[in-house]
Amino acid sequence: MGWKGNSIPRERVIFLLPSASASQVASGWSATALRCFNLLGKSSSKSVSQVQAQATEAMAEPAYTIPLFRQRTSEETEEYQRVTKNVGKGLAVIQEELHRIRASTKAQVESLAIQREVKDMMTKRVDLLEEIPKMPDFLVALRPHTVWEKTPVKLFCTVQGNPRPIVKWYKGGVPVDPLSAPGKYKIESKYGVHSLIISRCVVSDTAEYSAVATNPHGTATSKATVTVKRPAGAGESCQLGLVPHLTDIHPSKLEVSLLDRFSVSFGVEGGSVRLVCSMVVVPDLPNVPPLAQWYRDDKLLKPGKLAEMSVGGGAARLTLPHLAKDDEGLYTLRIFTKDGTAEHSAYLFVSDAAPSVAGAPGAPMSVKAYDINSDYVLVAWKPPNTVNEAPITGYFVDRCEAGSDTWVQCNDAPVKVCKYPVHGLSMGRSYHFRVRAMNSAGISRPSRKSDKVTALDAAESERLQVIKIEGKYDIVIKDDDLEGYVTIPGEPTDVHASEIFKSYVVLSWKPPSPRGRAPLWYVIEKCLAGTGAWQRINTAVKLQSPRYPVFDLQDGQKYQFRVYSVNMYGSSEASEPSEPIQKVDEDGIELPIGVPSAPGQVVATRNTKSSVFVQWEPPKHLKNLMGYYIDGRVVGAKEWFPCNHKPFKHSRFVVHGLTPGESYVFRVQAVNLFGLSDESQESSPIAVEPALGGGFQYATPSAPFGITMLSCDGSSMTLAWKSPKHCGGSKVNAYYIDKRNADTLVWKEVNLSAVTERVCTVDNLTEGTFYEFKIQAANLAGVGVPSAPSAPLKCEAWTMEEPGPAYDLSFSEVRSHSLVIIWKAPVYTGASAVTGYLVEMAKKGSSEFVTLNHEAVSHRYLQVSHLEEGQSYVFRVRAVNGNGVGKPSQLSEPVCAKALPGTKEIVAGVDEETGDVFLSLEACEICETSKFVWSKNYKPIGDCPRVSTTTKGRTSRLTFTNPDKDDLGRYSVVVTDTDGVSASHTLTEDALNTMLELSYAIRHPVVPLKHGLNYEILEKGHVRFWLQAVKLSPSVSYRFIVNDKEVTSGEGHKISHDVATGIIEMTVDHFTRANEGTYTVQIHDGKAKTQSSLVLVGDVFKAALKEAEFQRKEHIRKQGPHFSEYLYFTVTEDCTVMLACKVANVKKETSFHWYKEDDELVPETPPNVMSGACAIPIPLFSRKDHGIYKAVLGDDRGKDTSLIDISGQVFDDIINALACIAGASASELVLQCTPEGIRLQCYMSYYTEEMKTVWKHKESKIASSEKMRIGGTAEMAWMQICDPSDKEKGHYSIEISDGVKTHTRTFDLSGQAYTDAYEEYLRLKAAAFAEKNRGRVVGGLPDVVTIMEEKSLSLTCTVWGEPTPEVTWFKNEQEVASNEHTKIMFDGGKFASLVINKVTPEDSGKYSINVRNKYGGEFVEITVSVYKHGEQIPEPKLGHPKTATPVPPKSPATPSKTPTPTPSKSHTPASMKSPTPASTPAPKSPTPSLKSPTPAPKSPTPAPKSPTPTPKSPTPTPSRGVKSPTPPRFMKSPTPPRK
Repeated sequence: MGWKGNSIPRERVIFLLPSASASQVASGWSATALRCFNLLGKSSSKSVSQVQAQATEAMAEPAYTIPLFRQRTSEETEEYQRVTKNVGKGLAVIQEELHRIRASTKAQVESLAIQREVKDMMTKRVDLLEEIPKMPDFLVALRPHTVWEKTPVKLFCTVQGNPRPIVKWYKGGVPVDPLSAPGKYKIESKYGVHSLIISRCVVSDTAEYSAVATNPHGTATSKATVTVKRPAGAGESCQLGLVPHLTDIHPSKLEVSLLDRFSVSFGVEGGSVRLVCSMVVVPDLPNVPPLAQWYRDDKLLKPGKLAEMSVGGGAARLTLPHLAKDDEGLYTLRIFTKDGTAEHSAYLFVSDAAPSVAGAPGAPMSVKAYDINSDYVLVAWKPPNTVNEAPITGYFVDRCEAGSDTWVQCNDAPVKVCKYPVHGLSMGRSYHFRVRAMNSAGISRPSRKSDKVTALDAAESERLQVIKIEGKYDIVIKDDDLEGYVTIPGEPTDVHASEIFKSYVVLSWKPPSPRGRAPLWYVIEKCLAGTGAWQRINTAVKLQSPRYPVFDLQDGQKYQFRVYSVNMYGSSEASEPSEPIQKVDEDGIELPIGVPSAPGQVVATRNTKSSVFVQWEPPKHLKNLMGYYIDGRVVGAKEWFPCNHKPFKHSRFVVHGLTPGESYVFRVQAVNLFGLSDESQESSPIAVEPALGGGFQYATPSAPFGITMLSCDGSSMTLAWKSPKHCGGSKVNAYYIDKRNADTLVWKEVNLSAVTERVCTVDNLTEGTFYEFKIQAANLAGVGVPSAPSAPLKCEAWTMEEPGPAYDLSFSEVRSHSLVIIWKAPVYTGASAVTGYLVEMAKKGSSEFVTLNHEAVSHRYLQVSHLEEGQSYVFRVRAVNGNGVGKPSQLSEPVCAKALPGTKEIVAGVDEETGDVFLSLEACEICETSKFVWSKNYKPIGDCPRVSTTTKGRTSRLTFTNPDKDDLGRYSVVVTDTDGVSASHTLTEDALNTMLELSYAIRHPVVPLKHGLNYEILEKGHVRFWLQAVKLSPSVSYRFIVNDKEVTSGEGHKISHDVATGIIEMTVDHFTRANEGTYTVQIHDGKAKTQSSLVLVGDVFKAALKEAEFQRKEHIRKQGPHFSEYLYFTVTEDCTVMLACKVANVKKETSFHWYKEDDELVPETPPNVMSGACAIPIPLFSRKDHGIYKAVLGDDRGKDTSLIDISGQVFDDIINALACIAGASASELVLQCTPEGIRLQCYMSYYTEEMKTVWKHKESKIASSEKMRIGGTAEMAWMQICDPSDKEKGHYSIEISDGVKTHTRTFDLSGQAYTDAYEEYLRLKAAAFAEKNRGRVVGGLPDVVTIMEEKSLSLTCTVWGEPTPEVTWFKNEQEVASNEHTKIMFDGGKFASLVINKVTPEDSGKYSINVRNKYGGEFVEITVSVYKHGEQIPEPKLGHPKTATPVPPKSPATPSKTPTPTPSKSHTPASMKSPTPASTPAPKSPTPSLKSPTPAPKSPTPAPKSPTPTPKSPTPTPSRGVKSPTPPRFMKSPTPPRK
């Protein structure tokens, strides 16, 4: 038997069939039927029945198609007349043919029908028995149950009937609705057994339950009672009354059919996605939509801001408006229907958004809070996948209060595990948490924030107790009511570690019992295990939760912990110490922690056209596994890509979104809270293709179409047609044409041998006759079905002068807004050659064609642009010659302006290895039979010596042999057996020249350098010359040339290289003036070579030589004691300036000395050089400390010196550093009144006038003047307003600048503040005036006088006062009157004297003088002792003076009744001024010093209203001269009264 193929003749074979006579066969079988027999006879495996069936099908095909005649043209009219003339003959032939076909097929159909009937009768008896109508009947009825509360119960029954009954369940006559209480009821029906399961029964479930079975023939009911009892003592079981049922239409009673279902979806963090599933609902009630539930990974989703759900309008929708990786997973839509549920599931992938920093990891996910307490929560999360990024080094946890957008970082150092204890929360407040991952490149985007959690005391609910009274009443009481009145709490118990990691340990314990009602907190102590040296660890934290994280434990040490309970009444005893606790390392010392082991073997199998099924063996050591990450890689590529972005829990996964035809490998990593495991071994490569069952089966191609006539000469016609839409899995390699006269029904073969092209000339035709044609395509599987017959074509010679139609219109490079249309030249050219083509376009369904090119194009392609995306178009082409425009081509197939998903363009490049110039295309889709067809200017290239093509996987490359200008043009490629994968690229002269330059560089390589030749100065003054290449091979060779002479490694020179780093270097040991010149390195590495030079002459060489000599000297210096850090300054918190330095290579004998301007400074603490650092303090730093300071270090090995010049910028820097500390410590401005005016003072840790301080009044700078005086002390800065007036009211401020920041303090001197200050100023001014002008003893009186009897005593003193004071003398507190024995004199208002002539023992006693005027006075006492001649001089005894109470000026003679105060031992009379504010300078006095009113710098707010200090002691001992504290009555006393 022959086979229809290329150049293989066909033989006709006739089979005699049992159901058809030979006469029927001979009388006229169609050519198609014979061809089918011809093919079928070649396959011995096909049965006779298959042959019969195919013959019947071939014979039953329509023999003639009557054309439609509407709006006939002249040619169509002629055809119509011809058909009409022969219509009688034609109809008779048709009827005969049809009768014969029906007769031949009837026997076949009847035979098949009999076989089916016999088969059906075999089973009909059983069906008849089953189809007997029968009403429902319970074979097994319900039985009653009595159960305990909170236990399940199952009611079941078995019912039969025909048709199968429907069983409904009732509780007390009310239908049981499982949807009314999800999880409460479960109704099942399997194999005729119907059951109702009630989970966790309660007393209210006590009722009569019934099962009602219904079918069209009747109803049956079975009833049973369920009684639910409580345990003994918990109350009696009760029967609840029945609730009447209100019938309504529940969503579960609707019939729902799902139509268009959502597919696998892909999203990106921050984006949104919508999942939609359309449905048909019966009945479709607007107010009763179906009940739809959405699940993610089998967890029910609830509507909210992150998941918006809607049902209605014939669709169920789920919108995720703010995508995060938490949203990745398997989404399931479950709709409750009348018959149960309808479900559909598809996976949603959410990839990482672009990182904020290149190389940073993706965001963590699934952030949740656990173990919530009043000030503590434990935050946990899942780690992100790291494919090509650096490993994650840690995480930062952030928190924010609910309702706020302010995030606070919880941990200062990154935590390395996916858990972190957050403490320090405020009880009762709600928080959100988020996590950021960190690696060496940067920090990731934050995760989605956690759900809101509220910090509450978890133990509070445990302190509640419920007491049942008589089984009816529940009374809730607190443990506080049972404990009684407890003050000091009990000790905590069960101290243990609930979390142990390398970064931290979380301590947990049970609260004390009894606890007491007072607020409770805890104190924790730790000690090294076994030592007993306890140390408190939460000194700065008032801990309220029975949890506490400890971070600062040392590695390798074991610790014990104990806890105290503390409240306002005191502390409990310590708890029992915990067991020894030790931190663990990453491998796990005491706990089975650490990352899991790598998963086992990974196997990938085919799944669909764009997905692969991957499965693997779980790791041997799971270690609290969270899931797996799957990575993929294209075979031959280096970069891996993530297949999922959220840990997947199962050991099998379907990877979606792959490129059809591409080959991939896969790997898997296991995930737990410690991170990602090692990668598994890679899977075997697998191509992405649909899964095949039973081997690949080839099919015959579909029918060709679009038969058109290209030319006719009166005896032959040239035909063309379009390729089949489906090739059947193998290449179409043959076409067969049949023809027939349009007036007959018999088809005749045109070609016995195969036609390989889609153009064929049919000869031996009769001119003027109409012919019809049909065509079949063939491939390896055989000959396909024939095409539809063509329209009747008249065989008439073409004589028109215009060209015939173009043909074979096809499309390439279809994109969203453009495409390229390609056609072939007409076979009939007309009277002259074709000069061009016009292309016309219309939208699909429209007859309005638009000419795209008004000027004919000479080539046979045209790029069409400005298309509407998604719109379909049709095209036709007209050829043009010198005689006009020819006939239009056949309309093209509609083409939609839309690019294929994943479409890529042609890439022009240069091969990095060979330097070849190439064009390359990576197809977005291929199949096993696809081929890449390259064209230049849309003419197939074929075998051409200028180019060569190679194909690997989905990529095809067109390589130019010797590219030049002849290769310029437009190159295109089409991928066969795809949905139109194609692309083009125009190779321009500029692009070609660029690639040729790169090609030359590759073929004539140069060793690329990262750094050219450079030099650096090393220790000891050595000079290193070096360069770095991007890459070096082990066989590299090089040489150094200095001043045109090659230098080799030897004495004074060391030359070497490092292949790993690409560094070539030469070290010169002794660098001198002889080394000036030009340095060059020449490198040869395989075929590549390069050189780099360095010119080291002139100033550049001098600088290098100077640096080398310096380094040489430095090396020598460091052989003895030396400064590793020269002198520098620091400023301490108390504003002491410290000059410091660091020393090295010292010993005990090394001396150290400080100098200022060559004068040695001896610090209080001798410098200790062995400590490695020396310092000297400069307290109260100011301009006086200007100068050059020197430190000298030396011993028997040498000496080193360091200088620092404290002047200029250094001095300013010190002052700024002082100002920074002082400004930060500055108090607010304080008001202080003085007799001179109002003073504003600012206290600070240190002040000196060199600081940049500015006083301002109403934002205007104040300059120091007689009116506004500015000054300060070491402790404060002040500004005094002398003789204030209303003009000085207003806002005052001081600004302290440290060169970077300005510290400002203010005071508002206006309103009541100014009024009070002004009154106080007036009072102090008056008191000062009185103090200045009061009466006083200036000097001259002794304290004690001892005199012999009969001698004269003269007590004389100088007094002063304005106005002139009155002077009164007293003896033993009695006023002395002037007489002959005792004379009192007062000369000139200045000199007062008391003269006693010839003293007697009676004159002994206590004398005093009272000097006073209207502003006050002073009382001075003298003790006089008289002894007789010959007696021993007595020891003088001092009296006990006390301040006398002065009298008003009008009664100067009134003596004071106050006891006399004790005078001091000083022999110089002195007076004590009345107390004045400490801020007012006062003369030195022997009076014991009182506390200054100036507060310490740490008290920024002294009392401004009390300028007079209060003495420490209520009765201090004053000097002998005591002020008169009582001024005249019309004045206020400036002195507070004595206690």
